[in-house]
Amino acid sequence: MPVNQEDSAAAVACRGLRKVYDGKHGIFRKPSPSVVAVDGLDLTIRRGECFGLLGPNGSGKTTTVEMIEGLLEPTAGEVELLGLRWNRHEGELRERIGVALQETYLPEKLTVAELLTLFRSFYRRPRPLAALLADVELEEKRAAWVGKLSGGQRQRLAIACALVGEPEVLFLDEPTTGLDPQSRRQVWGLVAAYRARGGTVVLTTHYMEEAERLCDRVAIVDHGKLVRLGSPAQLIAALPGAHVVELELERNGATAGLHIDELRRLRSVAEVHLSAEGAWSLAVSEPEAAVAAALALIERTGLTLARLGTRKASLEDVFVALTGRHLRDG
Repeated sequence: MPVNQEDSAAAVACRGLRKVYDGKHGIFRKPSPSVVAVDGLDLTIRRGECFGLLGPNGSGKTTTVEMIEGLLEPTAGEVELLGLRWNRHEGELRERIGVALQETYLPEKLTVAELLTLFRSFYRRPRPLAALLADVELEEKRAAWVGKLSGGQRQRLAIACALVGEPEVLFLDEPTTGLDPQSRRQVWGLVAAYRARGGTVVLTTHYMEEAERLCDRVAIVDHGKLVRLGSPAQLIAALPGAHVVELELERNGATAGLHIDELRRLRSVAEVHLSAEGAWSLAVSEPEAAVAAALALIERTGLTLARLGTRKASLEDVFVALTGRHLRDG
């Protein structure tokens, strides 16, 4: 299906995007089946928005982003980026996008200023060095070797390298993985400042707070397919319960565990999920009534409560409700 006129005005438009990895063959190895990483994905990302791709490891989100970035060639389907296509406009597209990978290996024996000067030489109209250093709050590290930077400083420097050409679309793959809370918020500030200048962000993340704070819309992807698309608020509001009650029992072999049907019959409970670690999550509309009913059930069955908590529903709960898995499940 060709990309239509409305899609061509978007930052990114994908139609029927598909990626299949052929199975491995060898003299001493049995042939392995082909793997479908992305299976007919349709996406339209608007100019000026922050768009998040969410999914567990192996869901196809990184493969999708790499096809959009021009790093992988699709097996089938079409990609338009800023109204252009990689097979015809690669040079122009490289000038107009920025990419920050989850792990960026930078030369450790260059200073921060030398590295950014090197990256600036790749572009016809690069962003001024002083502005880049100010963007990522590394003015005081201008003369420091890259190898001496902290993890958060390295990640901010990697994003600065992606911002050198003042890109129209910025791709961030797990930009805050492994960072401490302060460094994470500094990266969030970078994204907000870039968007304030009119930029478009395509983000993959495992952190639900990050997606809810930064993204205008998110696409939940699983097994290479689009499961649900909408703003974080819309997806959360569509859940059957606006609150979640979490409870965990003492692991005592002498007592029987709770049965899922018992929990489903409790007052105000809409959905019940059991995590791989043995903790129950109840989607509820009235948390006080659900907690009282759950405590009464535990007392009647002679079990011992180890942990009990309540919270508002999140994007993590949306994903579990749609797929039965947590975002960090492999």
